[in-house]
Amino acid sequence: MTRRVLLHVGAPKTGTSFVQDILFTHRDALRAKGVLYAADRHDAHFLAALDLMELPWGGLEREAGGAWERLAAQVRGWPGTSIISHEIFGAASRVQVARALASLGDPSDIHIVFSARDLVRQVPAEWQENLKHRRTKRYGTFLAHLRDEQRSSEVAQWFWAVQEVPDVLGRWARSIPRDRVHLVTVPPAGSSPTLLWERFAGLFGIDPAEFAPGARANASLGVPESAMVRRLNERLNDVLPNHHYRHFVRELLVHNNLSGRPGSARLALPDEAYRWASDLGRSWVSELALRGYDVIGDLDDLVPGPPQPFTDPDSVEEREVAEAAVDALAVMTHEAARLRDVEVELHGVIEDLMGQLDKFHGRPSHKAKERAVALSRTNPVARGGLFAYRRLRGRNSRST
Repeated sequence: MTRRVLLHVGAPKTGTSFVQDILFTHRDALRAKGVLYAADRHDAHFLAALDLMELPWGGLEREAGGAWERLAAQVRGWPGTSIISHEIFGAASRVQVARALASLGDPSDIHIVFSARDLVRQVPAEWQENLKHRRTKRYGTFLAHLRDEQRSSEVAQWFWAVQEVPDVLGRWARSIPRDRVHLVTVPPAGSSPTLLWERFAGLFGIDPAEFAPGARANASLGVPESAMVRRLNERLNDVLPNHHYRHFVRELLVHNNLSGRPGSARLALPDEAYRWASDLGRSWVSELALRGYDVIGDLDDLVPGPPQPFTDPDSVEEREVAEAAVDALAVMTHEAARLRDVEVELHGVIEDLMGQLDKFHGRPSHKAKERAVALSRTNPVARGGLFAYRRLRGRNSRST
């Protein structure tokens, strides 16, 4: 069995969530075939990334202590193919990269995997991802921060740390031979929905049909839904704890209901921002072609397609936002009703148990025991008898 360590380090919004879901869901079957995806919970590799890079993340970093070394230890001990995957690894510094690579065993076994999509599609997707993490920045402000040459804002620093393909690969692949640096390109719009997974599966050495994608997807919002979620964040950010936000807003509302809402305009770039992103993306393609990485797909996939119609989420019609908000209210009302039914049912169970307990306490035998216990507190003879009774009862229960 040949040992390989495939370290998939990003980028966000390139199918990483569905790849990780397939690997996690089928981890036992993959292990039987010699492929290790070491994870006892769905976010295990995310926690390992937080630990490696010592990143604060809404309190989740408290669960991450030691996660990287535990993951690395399992990888070091595996004789076949090991896969590590999370998109935030892309932000690692050179020092953190060196630590990660040194902890994974024989350096000749290590492969770097990076998945990339054209920048024109990545920019709107990243703004929506910001919204799903409680951000409130308007779309125009977000675009202005990304285009600022100083990259001084927090949002720009994070975006370029994980999305600037030549730079990320420059940090992660500096000491790795080019034939062990794999650039997986996201197919253009209109391609087969299974093509991206087929590219990953071929690299991983597994049958894409046997380990097929499930239903999980990283959701995309329409324009009015994005505007509504941004406003909702403004109302909730000071009053709703993170764990409730993740459950009710990100998962229930966005991922399970508002994403893919029919009839909504898709988020795109305005003309000037499109030209900027298109020119920059094309320059990346030229740079990557010179480096000679192993391309899974086609570098032309990273050349942006034609501009799409632009609807500004900062000035979308109030009627459209209101309709999205009513749909969101309906979802939340339904969930509140469901939780109320659970609460009523639970109260019924508790009341039934309390009634049974009251009946038990009312039995003559139980009242006699209560009197004996009370008497033992003041009467030495009763106390000795109670002790003997409990000791005898304990022996009998052990013998049975």
